[in-house]
Amino acid sequence: VGERGTRLSGGQKQRLSIARALIVKPKILVFDDSTSSVDVETEFKIQEALMRIMKNTTSIIVTQRISTIRNADLILIMDRGRVVGLGNHEELKESNVLYRQIFETLYQKQKSKGGIINE
Repeated sequence: VGERGTRLSGGQKQRLSIARALIVKPKILVFDDSTSSVDVETEFKIQEALMRIMKNTTSIIVTQRISTIRNADLILIMDRGRVVGLGNHEELKESNVLYRQIFETLYQKQKSKGGIINE
């Protein structure tokens, strides 16, 4: 690590920011695309760790990746500044056209790459 955090990749900076936020054990924590610079495998490991660590913390997660929020208690879908869906992953897959389209596109992309799909 260089002076002032130079020589850190985007993913390393994001992981460091998450760790720093967790040290203070906040009651509410906002993640804004906090795993956008990490690969899917690393994101999965981060998600698993966060679920264990943050049992009594309210988390607000802003993301474009369904994989980041698929285990959330409540997901709010916005399109062009308007709320167009509210529910958990399974409910939205069944009832929300936009969410289902995004999920199916992701599913097909991962399937074609031979990736792991967690529906």
